[in-house]
Amino acid sequence: MTRPCRIGVQLPEVERAVAWPELFAMARAVEAVGLDSLWLGDHLLYDDLPGGVTRGPWEVWTSLAAIAAVTERVEIGPLVASTSFHAPAMLAKQAATVDAISGGRLVLGLGAGWNEREYRAFGFPFDRRVSRFAEAFTIIRTLLSEGRVDFHGEFYDVDDCVLDPGPVRPGGVPLMLGSTGPRMLGIGLPHVASWNAWWSQYGNTPEGFATLKRRVDALGHPAEATAAVLVAFPGGQGRVMGDSDYRSPVRPVQGTPEQIAGHLAAMAGAGATHLQLVLDPITQESIEKLGDVLAILDR
Repeated sequence: MTRPCRIGVQLPEVERAVAWPELFAMARAVEAVGLDSLWLGDHLLYDDLPGGVTRGPWEVWTSLAAIAAVTERVEIGPLVASTSFHAPAMLAKQAATVDAISGGRLVLGLGAGWNEREYRAFGFPFDRRVSRFAEAFTIIRTLLSEGRVDFHGEFYDVDDCVLDPGPVRPGGVPLMLGSTGPRMLGIGLPHVASWNAWWSQYGNTPEGFATLKRRVDALGHPAEATAAVLVAFPGGQGRVMGDSDYRSPVRPVQGTPEQIAGHLAAMAGAGATHLQLVLDPITQESIEKLGDVLAILDR
């Protein structure tokens, strides 16, 4: 039996403070247990964490470059990169660089962002995010696929911009749209290899994901469907990260390795080709526990 879909894991964001020696150990554990991918969130600051703490994660592109250098096999990517945090041509440059460092393992997830607190704190405009995304997305995808773009819009201007060196992955860097909003789907779906839904957007169930996939499929574009899945192990404290998306009453997947494997297989049966597991607690021990789940799926 082959694995029903690709399965990866997201490393810690702001659930707790994590230093780089531990992050490197977790990244190596992801490869050692046989997972297919490793993901990092692209955020800058969260308020309202347990205990009233304000905390931010490490910067995502520097982090992806570091992770690329200490791994050899797994795909890596942002889940997902906000196009508002960088000039779009520079984001394409960062993506091409990380793709080269990783030997062609980058999957570029892109979105418009949602956490107003971090935008205000770091001085990025929060208004008209989807309109800004549309222009940025055009610049990014054109540079990564064609290596050159001339674009003059309402928000961004690039004058005969050349992306050199370009990405090294055969066929270029695959793009993933981190949104299921109607307008975002209209902008991104014709140009991406896949789209992604966060676990709270579909209820963390195969049935909910199948319903969502039918809605996206009805738009008539062949992009693959991917999904984040919340998985809880003993000792998990619940994901509370300062926004309604993270305070969701959705139940995590939990239980024996057989039960967790059954849920992931059912997600594949609902049409998911790639799953990004969000673990609670997110520790090296939790990652290593996934080895038993993968053994069941692979046998």
